Amino acid sequence: VQLQASGGGLVQAGGSLRLSCAASGRTLSSSTMGWFRQPPGKERELVALIRWSGGTTSLADSVKGRFTISRDNAKNTLYLQMNGLEPEDTAVYYCAAQSYDGRWNYWGQGTLVTVSS
Repeated sequence: VQLQASGGGLVQAGGSLRLSCAASGRTLSSSTMGWFRQPPGKERELVALIRWSGGTTSLADSVKGRFTISRDNAKNTLYLQMNGLEPEDTAVYYCAAQSYDGRWNYWGQGTLVTVSS
């Protein structure tokens, strides 16, 4: 599976961005997909995931009510809609896919999101 993330940039607090992750090599509908982020000097954390079965989603508490994860199976693309951005959301964002053993084995290259106060 190859993943290509895009859509990061510089935005003011309160603004919005939409990240995209184009996948090739496997259809998204057969993989649980997720978005992770790594703020400067901190560990990588899971922000959101969408399950391959049923398409149910889970969000980290810090982004609930502000971020939405979705996928377009026809375009084989994963999205992260981010609204109400805060400076604490500043990070490199990565899309990832689970392999059949449930491990996050496939990663995109990361896209930087910077939120100014």
